[in-house]
Amino acid sequence: MTRRPHRAHLPEERPESTAPLPPPELTEAECRRCGTLIAGLDGRYACGVCGWVNDHSEGHRRLPRADEDPDRPTKSRRRPKQLPWPPLEAPPQPPPPTPSATPAEPPAGPPYPC
Repeated sequence: MTRRPHRAHLPEERPESTAPLPPPELTEAECRRCGTLIAGLDGRYACGVCGWVNDHSEGHRRLPRADEDPDRPTKSRRRPKQLPWPPLEAPPQPPPPTPSATPAEPPAGPPYPC
């Protein structure tokens, strides 16, 4: 996969808009690596067969900013509490069953029917 050169990320002038973003468009294309027909949103694709992903800048329109996301958590919401690391030790397992003191006797008679 050919990578594009990175440019300096300069702040872009964007007018503040309160209008909701239009819904994404479902698009289809062939995977550039294996040729599988894949679907994506607004020209951004990921192939589930070979793992190829196109660059986000190849999409048909700009990606929404975080403040434009209707599912973004409110500012008053706190991050979830982190679990302790390393994980706590597992409780001890019971010992395996001990074999019986007397071995099982083989059945009487020939091992195979005659």
